[in-house]
Amino acid sequence: MARISVFGIGYVGVVSAACLAKDGHQVIAVDVDPGKIAAINSGKSPIVENGLDPLIAQVVAEGKLTATDDVQYAIDNSDASFIAVGTPSAPDGSVGLKYVTAVCENIGKALANKDSNHSVVIRSTIVPGSCENTCIPTLEKASGKKAGEGFGVGYYPEFLRESTAIEDYYDPGLIVFGALDDYTTEILTELNQDLGCKIHVVDLRTAEMVKYTSNTWRAVKVTFANEIGNIAKASGLDGQTVMEILCSDKKVNISSYFMRPGFAFGGSCLPKDVRALRHLAAELDTPAHILNAVLEANESQIKRAETMVLASGAKKVGFVGISFKPGTDDMRESPLAELAARLIAQGVQVEIFDPFVFEAYANANSTAGRGNDVIPDLADRMVESLDALIDESGAVLVGNFYGETVQKLEEAAKTRPVFDLTRLNRKMVSGGNYEGICW
Repeated sequence: MARISVFGIGYVGVVSAACLAKDGHQVIAVDVDPGKIAAINSGKSPIVENGLDPLIAQVVAEGKLTATDDVQYAIDNSDASFIAVGTPSAPDGSVGLKYVTAVCENIGKALANKDSNHSVVIRSTIVPGSCENTCIPTLEKASGKKAGEGFGVGYYPEFLRESTAIEDYYDPGLIVFGALDDYTTEILTELNQDLGCKIHVVDLRTAEMVKYTSNTWRAVKVTFANEIGNIAKASGLDGQTVMEILCSDKKVNISSYFMRPGFAFGGSCLPKDVRALRHLAAELDTPAHILNAVLEANESQIKRAETMVLASGAKKVGFVGISFKPGTDDMRESPLAELAARLIAQGVQVEIFDPFVFEAYANANSTAGRGNDVIPDLADRMVESLDALIDESGAVLVGNFYGETVQKLEEAAKTRPVFDLTRLNRKMVSGGNYEGICW
């Protein structure tokens, strides 16, 4: 069992402290508020949360949880410190780090007087880079020690919901943390290994970003549901019924399939249907902020890819894929076709390897090139051989994923620019000749 000090007896801090103590760890809660300290030491919860009062009474009676304002005492009598103070918005909307910085400074000063191992684990919600740019420098300056050597550092975000926090703690949907050192990794792994949820061990910045992504995604879902509800009501329909039916589809609508960063969407359904629903909302005098943003963002993703290619200065670009998705020759509203057309209009020579579109032309299908209304001389731009496309191109743009092409395209990235809009290999990230659109 570990000895843990929790700095900040707010919502996250007190729930975490109580649950850690219930699990058998020795926990010291630290705060500057004498009222919160007195409440815990008397076996009472300083906040209202379902099930928390009896839990705190139990762990305090068992001697597993105490509270103090003595930072040095807390550091000397614990192996790891969790920082769980608030990060309210600054006046300009940025994350407010004054409380986190103050706690890091106080912990750092106490660490200067401690020789044994100690880890500082931030649980407060902070934007990517905050650990590296603010927390670690503050700790190092105050302690006179180097992070990862003189003391451990981790970022371990929480995903607790008010009113169900204790249930969420013991039945998590997500566990993720980043750590600079093995000591911190071992502590955080031990704390979570019996919770029955996969543990994602990543770098500090990724862990910070996951927390913000989680909170923002929930906000987007609420806003989307409200927008659909408003349009449904204006159409004489029950928006909650519409969303309940939508959410019953776990195969497509509630799945991870469309949650993979990459290129823009296209095809015969999504673009036109978003436009149509937006138009209906306008006719009904109902704002459609999300729908407008969806189309604007999709256009921006095409522009992003265009900028990547033009910045390389490549005069001849080989496209791998041109249909709106792999496995079909359908080019209706294909964002790849739109991208190719824009490059052609700016004087870039474009050739295309797409086995499905090529097959349609080779078989003289009457529907060959179906849906294309933007690329001039499409048939003449088709190349049968990927090797020939690579050899003859100054740069290669990977638009659709075909498993049999991966190895050759990885090799191509050693000799020429390769722009990847689909992710050839999860191990590849932007650098050298290779540039991924979102990685």
